[in-house]
Amino acid sequence: MISLLKARERLLSPLFSSSIRRRLSSNLFYSCEDARGSDVFIHPSAVVHPSAVIGKGVSVGPFCTVGSSVKLGNGCRLYPSSHIFGNTELGDSCVLMTGAVVGDELPGCTIIGVNNIIGHHAVVGVKCQDLKYKDGDECFLCIGNNNEIREFCSIHRSSKASDKTVIGDNNLIMGSCHIAHDCKIGDRNIFANNTLLAGHVIVEDYTHTAGATVVHQFCHIGSFAFIGGGSVVSQDVPKYMMVTGERAELRGLNLEGLRRNGLTMSEMKSLRAAYRKIFMSTETSSLEERLTKMEHNQELYSVPAVGAMLQSIRDSFAEGRRGICKFRQWLES
Repeated sequence: MISLLKARERLLSPLFSSSIRRRLSSNLFYSCEDARGSDVFIHPSAVVHPSAVIGKGVSVGPFCTVGSSVKLGNGCRLYPSSHIFGNTELGDSCVLMTGAVVGDELPGCTIIGVNNIIGHHAVVGVKCQDLKYKDGDECFLCIGNNNEIREFCSIHRSSKASDKTVIGDNNLIMGSCHIAHDCKIGDRNIFANNTLLAGHVIVEDYTHTAGATVVHQFCHIGSFAFIGGGSVVSQDVPKYMMVTGERAELRGLNLEGLRRNGLTMSEMKSLRAAYRKIFMSTETSSLEERLTKMEHNQELYSVPAVGAMLQSIRDSFAEGRRGICKFRQWLES
């Protein structure tokens, strides 16, 4: 008991407590001023290369790594154990959550715009998983502004110097999604958890995938499309349409998505009429014949949304494309 009291006195002595205080201040405080500027905070345990370009108001947390060719825009925040490598540029106000890894020591670059969030343990801008990629080739990833990329996502660079993996603006990419090499993603899309896009997939704007969606390489997903949960998409999904199924089939128009995004009742009525004439006709004519007939229907074809839908269908049958998802032929009994 006496020895315990003596130990307590030593702990509380002014000299000892000041020593402890100094150690705590260098190791446990979240950040400290950096020589780069009074408004830059870098934790002592972080490894920041002196050649890295650090903007104003940047905060780098404990055990982070910032490589020699990295550029961090103003107001970026790196949470503990997040890492940035290679020729990588982050725009202003980007956030890397704990465990996130951005960039790779590869030829080429990763460019990320402003106000993006990279979630916990997401891996963005690393080498692709395409066996055709040759070591030493340049590869690229470009991400726009205001995207939220959630936990455990993976987004890969392109597979060749002549292409890029591209993601636009204002997308929500939920947990554990994968976007492979050379994909092109537009604006304001929502990918639910475990959406997997193979290489060279093109996704336009305002699309929505439900959970556990798988999209085959080189497929094209048109604007305002909806893909049901657990679907395997092996062919194109035209604009405005809804598909679902283990081998996804057309299931009508994404009317709720169209309504939410401001299409008028008149436009949706015209789209429904056109869809029925093309995909629910009781005639025995071919799809090509029904498309041609619809293009000569001045009342419907003059509606811009209908014209865009027909063009989306036709584009899917161009050389090198995969055609559209299957649909059920309606026949009179």
